[in-house]
Amino acid sequence: MNYRSDSPSLSDLSQSIFASLGLTSAVNSLALAPARRTCLLLVDGLGAHGLARYGDQFPIFAQLNNHGELASHFPTTTVTNLTSLGTGVEPGVHGMLGYTVKVPGSGTPGRLLNALKWDEKVDPLIWQRTPTLFERARDAGLNVSTVGDKRYADTGFTQASLRGATYLAANHIPEMVSAAKSALAEPNSFVYVYTNILDHAGHNFGEGSEQWLIALKTVADLVTRLVNELPRNARFYLTADHGMVNAGEKIILGESNPLMNNVTLVGGEPRMRHIYLESGSENEAVATWREYLGDRAMVYTKRDAIAAGLFGGNVSDVSDVSDASVDRMGDLLAIAHYDYVLIDPARSVQESSIIGQHGGLTPEERDIPLLGILI
Repeated sequence: MNYRSDSPSLSDLSQSIFASLGLTSAVNSLALAPARRTCLLLVDGLGAHGLARYGDQFPIFAQLNNHGELASHFPTTTVTNLTSLGTGVEPGVHGMLGYTVKVPGSGTPGRLLNALKWDEKVDPLIWQRTPTLFERARDAGLNVSTVGDKRYADTGFTQASLRGATYLAANHIPEMVSAAKSALAEPNSFVYVYTNILDHAGHNFGEGSEQWLIALKTVADLVTRLVNELPRNARFYLTADHGMVNAGEKIILGESNPLMNNVTLVGGEPRMRHIYLESGSENEAVATWREYLGDRAMVYTKRDAIAAGLFGGNVSDVSDVSDASVDRMGDLLAIAHYDYVLIDPARSVQESSIIGQHGGLTPEERDIPLLGILI
């Protein structure tokens, strides 16, 4: 089964935005109108289905033009999708394949790289070698900035995925708006604004909860301020990196079941697991996982996941998956269906407490909005 989506993706969006600003090496596959100033706001966790259910409570969303839906890259998680946004390439090229993946050559069972927290033993410039669109645009003479929380300014993840832009630290809406206005003061400017307030509310309380709706109101206030205060004739776009499902049944891997036989390490996250195996145990393990999970999850071997185009490429062309990506991905990949979650027994308390989940391939996780307006 080929899971490549017919919808354009975040990498298509970022390529198109930079092409619309005059970066000749970028491809404007979305046919965006030419621009001299552009602001892109990415709201972590704002899926198209969640916005459709609850967005009408906040008039600002209806005031923006709906450019249709984009597809979150697989896995539908922040690490992977912000890197595809930053680089303009698919996950199999940049190699950021999930929340946690095994560091090749780290022994047995080895250690996981948590890409949001990083690892001082891993050089982000080596781990993610693809030049970012921010670097390419900067070198071409564009003014490129990122607005985000101060604590993310110098992280390994920011260096790996979003390097090349001037980082403007801002923790609150007035600071974010002021920084974005300043970034667009000159023509030929792009500013990327990021907020994860909605994602945090979803993880802790669930999509649609009172706390989530309060966070969505904060997002609406930010959008309103940006639309009202950014320089005239700037283009403004709003998108997300993934949506969410609220967790249903929790399957503890290896608890009263045979799933952890031959498993050395569990990576990924509860909706999409990288499973690392003892050498030579793949055939036995894949049969065990498929039989036990049944229709609750799809289980791929690494080879089948690549052939299905999960990380880029397609059945006839897998050249979009780098050797580094192949080395990092699990020997098996388990992708939860419906609202099931696959809990790592080593982290069961922490993972079981998370209500809003993402990483899988349901429409709720994968479909993301693209709204925009010429200010």
